[in-house]
Amino acid sequence: MAVNRFYGKILDIDLTRRSYEVKEFPEEWIAKFIGGKGLGAKILYDELKPGVDPLSPENILIFIPGPLSGTIAPTGGRWAIVTKSPHTGLYLDSQVGGHFAPKMRKTGYDIFVIRGRADKPVYLYVDDEKVEILDASFLWGKGIFETEDTLRQMYPGAEIGSIGPAGENLVTFALIGFNKYRHAGRGGAGAVMGSKNLKAVVVNGKKRLEYYDPKGLREMVRELNKIIAEHPVMKRRREIGTPMWVKMSNEGGFLPTKNFSRGVYEYADDISGERMRETIWVRNKACYACAIACGKFTHVREGEFKCNEVEGPEYETIALMGSNTETNRLDAIAYANRLCDDLGLDTITMGNVTGFAMELYERGLLKETDGLELRFGNYKAMIELIKKVAYREGIGELFSRGVRGAAEQIGQGSEKFAIHVKGLELPGVEPRGSWGMALAFATADRGGCHQRCWTPTAELNGILPRFSTEGVAKFVKEVQDERAACFSLVLCDFAPFDVSQFAKLLYLVTGVALSEEEYLKTGERIWNLTRMFNVREGISRKDDILPARIMEEPAPVGPAKGLKITKEILDKMLDEYYELRGWDKNGIPTEEKLKELGLI
Repeated sequence: MAVNRFYGKILDIDLTRRSYEVKEFPEEWIAKFIGGKGLGAKILYDELKPGVDPLSPENILIFIPGPLSGTIAPTGGRWAIVTKSPHTGLYLDSQVGGHFAPKMRKTGYDIFVIRGRADKPVYLYVDDEKVEILDASFLWGKGIFETEDTLRQMYPGAEIGSIGPAGENLVTFALIGFNKYRHAGRGGAGAVMGSKNLKAVVVNGKKRLEYYDPKGLREMVRELNKIIAEHPVMKRRREIGTPMWVKMSNEGGFLPTKNFSRGVYEYADDISGERMRETIWVRNKACYACAIACGKFTHVREGEFKCNEVEGPEYETIALMGSNTETNRLDAIAYANRLCDDLGLDTITMGNVTGFAMELYERGLLKETDGLELRFGNYKAMIELIKKVAYREGIGELFSRGVRGAAEQIGQGSEKFAIHVKGLELPGVEPRGSWGMALAFATADRGGCHQRCWTPTAELNGILPRFSTEGVAKFVKEVQDERAACFSLVLCDFAPFDVSQFAKLLYLVTGVALSEEEYLKTGERIWNLTRMFNVREGISRKDDILPARIMEEPAPVGPAKGLKITKEILDKMLDEYYELRGWDKNGIPTEEKLKELGLI
């Protein structure tokens, strides 16, 4: 059997010319940027000029696993998509699970760089013998589910990534779907794919991956899988999945409710992970090489929202489409989740859009709604709004650029109720109830994002003091660096391993030996590189800010009652954070820091 040696080949595809070439990158880049997020950021920074329109042919779309993607390393199914976001205008990496990465790596190519724009709809087919750019006219207009089913019949055993109508229509928060229910979800990578007239990417590699120390890797994988099997939190993830956070967030006072106006929802039990398991849960689902198996297939078997199986809803979807819109019906949330997955919309942003629209409607700031009564709790209106946004029909056109884009058009003070950071809508943590997440949101490299640093566990367990700035900047900075490295390997957010284990896995697969300090320094290098990209696009301290509601309105109920993240509180955390990072007072990496990291 043919062998794909670890990491080094780039398949560079030009859709405008319908051509491709094979390139290699310097081996030393693995030690400096690893792969995934880090190496994707390096390619994006080097290739894109400042100010490039994300939906123009000049933008590039990078499919980029890491050295551990597709290997036997636990959670090795993860990989990344990197591009310039059409939703924020900033750097974007979106981490993806499922089974696509192994098939992609086994083609013999480690990275796809996709550039240009086809003159008509196409799909890309890559196996270990050929690369083809093929007509996709027969797929254009179809949802992700039908697209994937069609291509699976044509290419048995292949893995597929595709866009739905939202991506075709350039909705700026359109996603790319893999295995139907795994997504490059946040920031609009699906719109970039749609702008290139690229409907789908099909991979069907069969080569065998080769490791630097295969025996050592197998031994370590056994040890790490034992850790997963015995870890109490991983057991909870297998049982309940991410929806275990619904009750914890509600009790902690940071479950987004009624467009982030409060952090407590009186009907949280109705949409909890425990209730989901009792009512609509069918079976667990695991990504490639994952012993955690946190995915949940669910099935609404009867009633007005009867639907086929869907994977989810995950915690973030429940929080944003449930409590944030005051929808207390799991069947409606599951149906909305499945609809977004098929049409190709990010559920976090769509839930924010719905809550925002509902608040504006109730305040009399939104009058033309195509007859939709957009009141909180009206889940039927939410489902109709999803369809309108995906096709940019009527009121859907207004909200096709998210809450910031809609607020810019509506005016009338509506920005006060638009919950986003740098254009990316906040996920399922109300920041007045989690000051650590307030700083993490303000400084995240892709906007309001929970995956760069997660502080609620530390706050609830007493590792970080609640409702205090003490230790927050140090914690956030260190976790951001560590996650930047992990998302470059690439392994899962949930993998319960420490830095020494991550570094050892990298060595066993590639032969690249990094000490714990060097590994974390690589994460810091990557974090500074993405900041440089964003600074080049005009980002500075003025943009490291929180939504007006969070800074101006005290929390009305719950543990955070009476508290808000004032400018003084945020400035204190930012000053300390910038100092720890070696950035100036305006949030710009200093020349000294960039030289230290080898970035200039």
